[in-house]
Order: sequence, then structure tokens, then C-alpha cells
Amino acid sequence: LDMLVALGMKPEHILAFDREGVLYTGRGHMDPDKERYARDTGKRTLAEIVDGADIFLGLSAGGVLKPEMVATMAPTPIILALANPYPEILPEDAKAVRPDCIIATGRSDYPNQVNNALCFPYIFRGALDVGAQEINEAMKLACVRAIAALARKEASDLGTAYGGEVPKFGREYLIPRPFDPRLLTMLAPCVAQAAMDSGIAERPIADIGAYKEKLGQFIHRTSLMMKPVYERARSDRKRVAYAEGEEYVVLQAVQTVIDEGLAFPILIGRPDVILNRIAKLGLRMRVGVDFELTNINDDKRFEDYWRQYHALTERRGVTPDAAKNLVRSRPTLIAALMVERGEADGLITGIVGRYHKKLGYLRSIFDFEPGVQGTAAMTGVINDDGILFFVDTHVQLDPSAEQIAEATLQASYRLKLFGIEPKVALLSHSNYGSHQDGSASKMQRALEIVRARSPKLEIDGEMMADTAWDDALRQRIFPNTTLKGRANLLVMPNLDAANIGYNLIRVATGGVAIGPILMGLDQPAHILTPASSSRRVVNMTAIVAVEAQIRAAMTIAK
Repeated sequence: LDMLVALGMKPEHILAFDREGVLYTGRGHMDPDKERYARDTGKRTLAEIVDGADIFLGLSAGGVLKPEMVATMAPTPIILALANPYPEILPEDAKAVRPDCIIATGRSDYPNQVNNALCFPYIFRGALDVGAQEINEAMKLACVRAIAALARKEASDLGTAYGGEVPKFGREYLIPRPFDPRLLTMLAPCVAQAAMDSGIAERPIADIGAYKEKLGQFIHRTSLMMKPVYERARSDRKRVAYAEGEEYVVLQAVQTVIDEGLAFPILIGRPDVILNRIAKLGLRMRVGVDFELTNINDDKRFEDYWRQYHALTERRGVTPDAAKNLVRSRPTLIAALMVERGEADGLITGIVGRYHKKLGYLRSIFDFEPGVQGTAAMTGVINDDGILFFVDTHVQLDPSAEQIAEATLQASYRLKLFGIEPKVALLSHSNYGSHQDGSASKMQRALEIVRARSPKLEIDGEMMADTAWDDALRQRIFPNTTLKGRANLLVMPNLDAANIGYNLIRVATGGVAIGPILMGLDQPAHILTPASSSRRVVNMTAIVAVEAQIRAAMTIAK
């Protein structure tokens, strides 16, 4: 009650009730705190004080608030029935007599669960991080305001954790859910700031923004690795086209991209669908201001697009009519044509559909990078042991030694964009010549090619997976190894091994994926998978943007 008053509620509007009845002036048997809320009133029962009330707040016993009492409350009453495990009234009973009511309970099986887990961990975190001498009212109020602000923010990947439901502020989503990962980064900094502002912090934090960013690394384990990529992306915002602009996961990611200043998004799709879904998700982005919208059904550039596509593919059996139909029905082609024409700087696709279909569309428009003969995909997995990158997880079914060497060099270059020094292991069922079959020999030959092209790259092989992981084992088996420490780039002999290995490590260790990162095309373009989260889309947007910057700089240099 004190907190409600501190937030602006008038004390005279509060009527309180305990197990002995209404708190009224002169009642007796009241401690000093209850005395402060005793009122000069003739009301003596719960039914009397509930009559006409706007809000009911209960922390008492199950079933004490009767449906007939709820029926007498003011229009659109707010009912906070917080007794556990049985609330003062069940939501279905309250809504049966008052369909207009807004109700919260302490139960996880109903919407609007009020749970101490929403605040205690983050109050303690903020207090401890600044060395607060106590937890004062200012800190608690800061926490309350931060919770209220978070409830009104647009949805994140939280919907995935709740059966695909997308939470949006309203009757069924008054407060954040207890396991919303954003609670840490929103609440703890506010509590810490309040402690500093009220003069009780013994270890003030000089940069609260950096503190918030550090906390974010506990939520998104990709944050630390992606930090230099994000910073570079922000330095020169590029235009990124999203082929599946109607998808919820893309829209959620694009809001983050806008907020972070990573790129200027171009959404491809049907305007009515995109705008309706933006509203449904409660997103703040504005068409024509924060992002561009390309209408897949009615764009004045359509004729230019299909004619250009036909010119590129007419020698591959694509007729004018086929070109029209494909460009109209394949948003990946539109995104690729936009990049090829300079209307976008890079693209993201793959949230819907098959990887190799998307790759075929991109290959019909883009060439290979100079000096490169093909494409390959690299995927990273971040877990508690660090980060591992796998090649080739999505493209080449059974690559030759030359293709493996080429993919290895491309992947090593991209690791350096993350600020990671590549340590490469060429994997096999063989350890340093213990087998001489075709697969092992292929990896041995790939090593020779890589060393000839990049003598300074730290690489060795062929070796088994445990040998790549365990430096001591590797030293014992092959003391003259040129690979020191644990490998961070695992190059597999074929697609099966790479894809199985990457997915097995990701799932078994609870890891977070980055990628797949498509390598080898002459334009910044990446094909994700239907399993991608919005965070993965955000990360790949930053990577696309940085690649676009690098290519632009190379073009200027030429």
C-alpha cells in the first residue's frame, strides 16, 4: 500500500481489510502500520468496501472474494487476487459476472501471473553490483517502473517459449512473464541507477549503458562475440532486404535492427499483412521512416526486375513468361535483384523454404567472388565452453580437396571479422595418416593446398574430433603439430558430417547458433533456416551490413 501511495494513489481512497475486518478509526488491535490505513468509515464487511471499488488487491486466502461482490465493482475493475495457491477468486468466476474485469493471480496457469521472480533477482543484482548499503524505496519504485515499461515493450522471442503465442500489452498481458529474458537488462540497471541517485551506492557504475550491455551478454551469449560486428555495422548503416518480410520472427528482428541502428531494413511482402502483423506484435517501426516496404504484388519496378532476371537466365531455359512468374512469386529473387541493381546492399532469406532452393535463386543472379570457384556455409555454436565454427554445414555434399581448402580459407577470413584468430582442424576418422582411404587422403590434400595459399594460417590435420578438442592428446599423438590449443574452426570432410556435428553439439550443449554464413558469392547474401530465432536474424543482419561495408570499400579502392 505504501508503494501505491508513493506512485500517486491518494491514501484516502484506500480501504483495507484484515482477518478481523475493516481497518476503521478506533477499531483497536491494529499495529502502527495498520493504524495509518484506518479510515473514518461505517463500512464493516468486505462486501461493503468492494462495492464500487476500482481495484481489489488481495494477499489473503482462497475464495474470500465472492462473485456477487465482484458484480458490484466499478466499470472495468482491476482484480489482483494474489493468494497462493488458491486466489481470492478464480479468473473464470470473476469473468462470469464481470466480463469487463482485468484480473491477475499468482498462478502460472492463468495470464498475468504475479511472481516474486519478476523483481527480487534483479533488485538484488542491481543492489549488489553498485554495493548498495540497503534496498530503499527509490530502488523498489525504480524496479516497479521498469517492469511497467517492459510490459509495454514489443514482443521478443518470448513467444517461442510460450507455445508460439505473441504477448502484447493488454488484458491478458498486464505484466511481463517471469522468464522474460529482458528483465535482467531492464530492471537491474534501473535499480542500480536509483541506488546511485539516492546516495547509497558504495561502488557507483560510471557507464550505466556499458553495464546494461554487459548484462545482455548473460542473455544473448552471442553478444560478446558480435560486439565488434555491431559497432562496425552502426558506423555506416547499409540497406538490408528481407525476402520473408511478412514473417513474425523477421518483424521482431527488424524492430531490434532499427533500435540498434544496425541497418536500414527493406521488407518484401504484402503491405496489409506486414502492417497488420506489426500492429499485432505491438512494434513501433513506421513504414517510410524506419523501414522501406516493397509490395510483392504491385511494385512499379516489377517489369525492370523480370526483364533483368530474364536477361540473366534466358540461356538457361527461362522464358519471358517464366521470368515474370518466378519474380512475382519468389521474394528471394526480388531481394537478390534489388542487391544486384544497387537498391539494397545485402539480403537475408531462408526463414521459409529450402536452403538449396534459395541458393539456386541467388546463384542465378550473383556471380562467385573473384578467385572463388563455389559456395560453402559456416555455422557457429556458442556454448559454455566457448565457440566452435563448422564448415561446410549446408552447401557442398561431398566437396573435393580443392573445395575444402577454398572453404577453409574463406571461413578463416570471416572469423577474423569477429576478432577471432582462427585455429583450424581438418577433421576425419583418421589421425595424421593412420588411415589412407579416400576421405582421409582428401583432407591431407586439402591441408597441403591451404598451407600453400596461406602459410601463416594456424591449421593442422587430418585429425579426429577429440584430437582437435584436446591439445594434450594432440601433442601426445603428433608432437610436431602446428595447431596449438583447442581448435575453433572444424572443417568436415562432407556435408553429412558437418551438419550432424553442428546440430549435435548445439542441441547437446544448449548452444546458440550463428549462421549459417554463406561464403563465396560476390554480394552480401545469407540464407538462414526455418529454425532461426529473431536474435539470429539480428546477428546475421549485422554480418550482412559489415560485408556490404567491406565490399563498398573494396569497390572504392579499385
